[in-house]
Amino acid sequence: MTAVMKMAERYERIRNLREDADLTQAQLGACINVPQRTYAYYETGERMIPPQVLISLARYYHVSVDYILGLTDQKQPYPRSR
Repeated sequence: MTAVMKMAERYERIRNLREDADLTQAQLGACINVPQRTYAYYETGERMIPPQVLISLARYYHVSVDYILGLTDQKQPYPRSR
């Protein structure tokens, strides 16, 4: 399996979350301040998602970064520190 294929599997959840929310890549990109083309690269695994974008996605969808990365199946985000 190639590195791009592995990364694409890792980021499959962001596509699923976006589709579940009935959003286009352009709509979601506008919400998190990322161009549509760049966001498309994230979904296909052609680019790694920077930490700040991961955080933005997790906040937008109200899930944890670990859920987005496939490290857990628990969607709930961690409690925020004060």
